[in-house]
Amino acid sequence: GTIISGAVAERIKINSFMLIIFIYVGLVYPIVGSWQWGSGFLYSLGFYDFAGSTLVHSVGGWGALIVIYLLGARKGKFDSNGKAIAIPGSNIPLSAAGVLILWLGWFGFNGGSVLSADPANTSLVLVTTCLAAAAGGIGAAFFSNLLYKNLDITMFMNGVLGGLVGITAGADQMGPTEAIIIGAIGGVIVVLGVALLDKCKLDDPVGAIPVHLFAGIWGTLAVGIFGDSASFDQFMIQLASVGIVGLFCVFGATLITLLVKSILGLRVSEEEEEAGLDIAEHGTKAYFSS
Repeated sequence: GTIISGAVAERIKINSFMLIIFIYVGLVYPIVGSWQWGSGFLYSLGFYDFAGSTLVHSVGGWGALIVIYLLGARKGKFDSNGKAIAIPGSNIPLSAAGVLILWLGWFGFNGGSVLSADPANTSLVLVTTCLAAAAGGIGAAFFSNLLYKNLDITMFMNGVLGGLVGITAGADQMGPTEAIIIGAIGGVIVVLGVALLDKCKLDDPVGAIPVHLFAGIWGTLAVGIFGDSASFDQFMIQLASVGIVGLFCVFGATLITLLVKSILGLRVSEEEEEAGLDIAEHGTKAYFSS
């Protein structure tokens, strides 16, 4: 749900958003999760996803992709020629703090997925998680600098998250070197993903789709390349599972979003978007200028 929230920011009606999330999280997530973690058919197929690069992150990413496609871009995001215009965030230090909190929280997310206090396994997962995060940030920063000739802090931050999402599928199977490679590639994928969404005229204010969907797909496939049972067959099982989950999520998200759109509508009015949803939807100002 929080994955989708970032992608739809600044233009969705709060009630419509809450209803979409309630249905999507209540139905789609548990069904997809049961296919693997409930010993369902993906588990029988041999699919492996340690802590949810696909089952958590890409499920949210697919949902976000469909909702923003049906919702449309924020006013002023694309000019008359379709060129993307950067709409800067209101508080970069707060965003950076959020990324650091996520980095810390991921130790519980991945470390807890060991499902025991086994010191060897838990230690390995914590180390691979941290290395992938660091490599993701560095990979995104350097690649972004190559493309755009500046060290964009927002690309670094999303690169960290891309590295974290990427390692999540195989954090218990990787060594330090593999973790660094997976994280660095995850960071590069995030930078490319942001550019791809701009090209497709899709507006994702926080980069949720490049981070959770694109890096999630990469992390899932990386198990077939670097994992304990790495082989062509394992890679194809991972790939097929990504496709099956993607189809189901796209179908579910489309159905849910169109249903909510027909009942409540999706977008706030232009006037409300201009004023800001803090005022229009919540009745208070989030930011005060001196």
